[in-house]
Amino acid sequence: MRIMVQKFGGTSLSTVQAREHVLRHVKRELEAGLSLVIVVSAMGRRGEPYATDTLLDWAAQNGNALSAREKDLLLCCGEIISATTLSSLLEHEGIPTTVLTGAQAGFVTDDNFGNARILDVRPVRVLEQLQLGRVVVVTGFQGQTENGDFTTLGRGGSDTSATALGAALRAEMVDIYTDVNGILTADPRIVEDARPLTVVSYAEICNMAHHGAKVIHPRAVEIAMQSQIPVRVRSTFADTEGTLVTHPEGFRDVQTGIVDRYVTGIAYVSNVTQITVDVPGGADRLQLKVFKTMAENSISVDFINVTPSGVVYTVFDSDSEKAIQVLQEIGLKPQSLSGCAKVSVIGGGINGVPGIMARIVESLTLADIQILQSADSNTTIWVLVKKEDMVQALRALHASFELHL
Repeated sequence: MRIMVQKFGGTSLSTVQAREHVLRHVKRELEAGLSLVIVVSAMGRRGEPYATDTLLDWAAQNGNALSAREKDLLLCCGEIISATTLSSLLEHEGIPTTVLTGAQAGFVTDDNFGNARILDVRPVRVLEQLQLGRVVVVTGFQGQTENGDFTTLGRGGSDTSATALGAALRAEMVDIYTDVNGILTADPRIVEDARPLTVVSYAEICNMAHHGAKVIHPRAVEIAMQSQIPVRVRSTFADTEGTLVTHPEGFRDVQTGIVDRYVTGIAYVSNVTQITVDVPGGADRLQLKVFKTMAENSISVDFINVTPSGVVYTVFDSDSEKAIQVLQEIGLKPQSLSGCAKVSVIGGGINGVPGIMARIVESLTLADIQILQSADSNTTIWVLVKKEDMVQALRALHASFELHL
């Protein structure tokens, strides 16, 4: 049995016209002889009746006193509505379906309500229904604890559901359908000549997702990478192949041939604050004190530089006031610069190639953009700039690495 997993996001299901496109994609793969598992998100976005954020707003307007466990019960409703709606449409077209919740599909999670981790996927009922020739529609974003409590997987959880099911079922492919035509070299709302990518590696898209690109959730990519399940990111509203996410060795299978490039894309995260804490007279264990204080106050830190003279790191602007306050309470004198943006240059070919950082510095210098901080890894180089310079920085770097070609 050849199995494909298709995942349709909220915008893919939110209107009659969008759902017609979904039906077209389903019929095409069935005609190709594939057995289909369809993972769905809640329909629409905030303000539309069944969207996840709308349900959260509803809870806030009605007492705002739900515990995390009960809130997950509420949020599971959105995907159930999507799944049953799609099932009804498919049955009307003569396509037999079975709807399964995340729990019924075999998702076992921990009890971290609101951001649960998948412990196991036991897709016995999914396989039974596929063997009967039925399309299985699964509610994404959710699972169940060993004690039977409903859980949700956090933002991007439907992507994670799809790749985890793909791995458990040994699917040939996981197709993630969105409202954009695959993965682009940059955000097209900012960089007008950003172009679609035919193929990217797991590592590249993981870094792009972690550093601001919102096309697919990094947890989903990590599961696919560990299981070596290929993923395509495609547009619901077009018949193009989209972007294939695979191992670099798999690039040879793409019609365009071997892909040879240093940089794949440019991503960004805006609205961050840079915090600097200097060592007062060589104070012992200051670095430990700083980051322990951040952890104890549930403040996420990023872009960390640690030196004998102090530490420099970033937090989200929304956390900056609290971060400064708790550092002052333990006797430190932090300096802060709010309204910054982290710009990331990402590519599997960066590692060991001379001149990449020089080109970044040159292009930003020529654009009169100050680099506040930098860091690098095997596949990514980050620079921190002022938010007002972010757009120009993205465009300058995109042009410098000729990503428009």
